[in-house]
Amino acid sequence: MVREAIPMAPHEQEALLRQYAAGQITWTSLRGRGFENYRAVLAGLGELGLRPPVAPMDGPNVEARLRGRALLRQALAQATVK
Repeated sequence: MVREAIPMAPHEQEALLRQYAAGQITWTSLRGRGFENYRAVLAGLGELGLRPPVAPMDGPNVEARLRGRALLRQALAQATVK
């Protein structure tokens, strides 16, 4: 079932993006309110000077997340800018 997006005023979009950045609502909530893809969310956050929310470091997957972050840091440290 495909649901059509409900048109929103820019101030409504901004309010939702601010709530998302603060961790008050989820990506699923944004999709339900009319955001079509995550790139649009990232672009909107960037325009507002906000960053995506970060999941808290607790729960059963903490070790895997820490390993993943370490791998990314290592890869970035080894990367060369061309």
